[in-house]
Amino acid sequence: MRTVCVYCGSGFGTDPVFEAAARALGRHLAEAGIALVYGGGNVGLMGTVARAVLDHGGHVTGIIPDFLKSRERMLDDVQETIVVPDMHTRKKLMFDRSDAFVAMPGGIGTLEELVEQMTWSQLGQHAKPILLLSVADFWAPFLGLLDHMRRTGFIREGLDLSYLVAEAPEQVVPMLTAAVGRAEPRPEAEALIEEKF
Repeated sequence: MRTVCVYCGSGFGTDPVFEAAARALGRHLAEAGIALVYGGGNVGLMGTVARAVLDHGGHVTGIIPDFLKSRERMLDDVQETIVVPDMHTRKKLMFDRSDAFVAMPGGIGTLEELVEQMTWSQLGQHAKPILLLSVADFWAPFLGLLDHMRRTGFIREGLDLSYLVAEAPEQVVPMLTAAVGRAEPRPEAEALIEEKF
């Protein structure tokens, strides 16, 4: 595992533990020699995790659409900044550049990016690990919704979701490292999709 994509908020949220977790995650990634791929901004949790990686000698790639350059203020210190024309290109390039994904606390954009990766995985388009860093139980309501979807038959047997849940930043690298070693594409997914959908 050489690179991890981190999805997180462009704000800090109401609990200081979110910012502390972002700093810790950045440090753990850098110390493990794992490069960060992220949304390119200098604000909120996304700026915090990127600066933490840099502060501990790590490599950062920021990918940002042109229209967000001024709103999210790019972090100029990163080793690589890629400006793309739109959000679709940004998300695809973040996917291509990453070996695993971590979703920290964030808003609707973070949720959308997380769910897209979970969907692609469910449909057999990738086997890259996806981890929810549920600091202060942030992701508990979302995990409850997934359970509700299973109980009501909308996440069906054979097409379940593949994801990990960590409660603390220090769990992330070991969990992802173990998962990358086990990750295998699901060749049966295409047949299951045709049968189940």
